[in-house]
Amino acid sequence: MLSGKQRSYLRGLANRINPIFQVGKSGIEESFLKQVDDALEARELIKIKVLNNSLMETREASDIICEKLNCEGIQAIGSKFVLYRKSNKKPKIELP
Repeated sequence: MLSGKQRSYLRGLANRINPIFQVGKSGIEESFLKQVDDALEARELIKIKVLNNSLMETREASDIICEKLNCEGIQAIGSKFVLYRKSNKKPKIELP
């Protein structure tokens, strides 16, 4: 569980990154979860966009991914949300 200070720090880092995945009308499938899992292991902090044609809300998509991949939802604004999970192999982000 992250503290408020740590979440704030990660939100600041997330401002500079672009979404690398999109949740569309097909929703969240196993292959999508595998790609997100790999990206979290490599980058630790990722941003995902929920498209207009998706049947899910932004917070709902974030909650589902967090539950399945054991990661932290850092922020959900508009159609984008940010996820964080510390890498097991090569941690890059030093939390305050």
